[in-house]
Amino acid sequence: MRQRQTNVVNDPRVEGPREHNESERRFLLGPANRGSEFLRLLRIGREFFRGLRTFHFLGPCVTVFGSARVQEGDPDYEAAREVGRRLAEAGFTVMTGGGPGVMEAANRGAREAGGRSVGCNIVLPHEQAANPYLDRFVTFHYFFVRKVMLVKYSYGFIVMPGGFGTLDEAFETATLVQTGKIRDFPIVLMNAAFWGDLMGFFRSRLVASGKIDDRDLQHFTVTDSPEEAVEVMVRAAIDRFGLTPSSTPPPRRHWWLFE
Repeated sequence: MRQRQTNVVNDPRVEGPREHNESERRFLLGPANRGSEFLRLLRIGREFFRGLRTFHFLGPCVTVFGSARVQEGDPDYEAAREVGRRLAEAGFTVMTGGGPGVMEAANRGAREAGGRSVGCNIVLPHEQAANPYLDRFVTFHYFFVRKVMLVKYSYGFIVMPGGFGTLDEAFETATLVQTGKIRDFPIVLMNAAFWGDLMGFFRSRLVASGKIDDRDLQHFTVTDSPEEAVEVMVRAAIDRFGLTPSSTPPPRRHWWLFE
């Protein structure tokens, strides 16, 4: 078994940085020796530290999730760009996964509106370099650290069409809201045609069979309108959480913490 694992890790057909691929696969192959596990724990802690340190002074954020595989001119790209612009004008910091596609579009819209634009990039074998519209970003090795950062600073979430990664982020966020691990922050699904079948599945299968409650779906808003999506964020920030994004200053820096 150990030999089979080694062969998978060193498979020459695997694209991307060889050292990174080996490290990530070994982490998920089961128990390793205690020394390497301890060093990996330190690396994970360092990633958390870098993320917390970098994003502590952002002010109120809204996170935009979506596909890395769309180009400028695609309707989803342009909608995300408009969402980013409107969020920035409302006073929010726009946070994304930091990569191309929808993420780039949302960051671009925020930058063009003169707002704050940040990203949580991820090291992948193919996709993705940080997009050029970020004021600040951190590149993570571990998906779970990155997802914590994408959730921790946000008062709401806008989910554009995407693939497995986008679905993973949306479902994890919904689970955190459902279980009370985070507040009842709004989740907006942009592009009604794209998400329609999924919402139908939720109602016809999950609610009907008692796997979730109907009230769990109330956390979702489905719309085609960037204006409505941002209005949902603004209403939630003000009505539920007593926050006025444009007038809420970020935390103060302290010289004795080398900030």
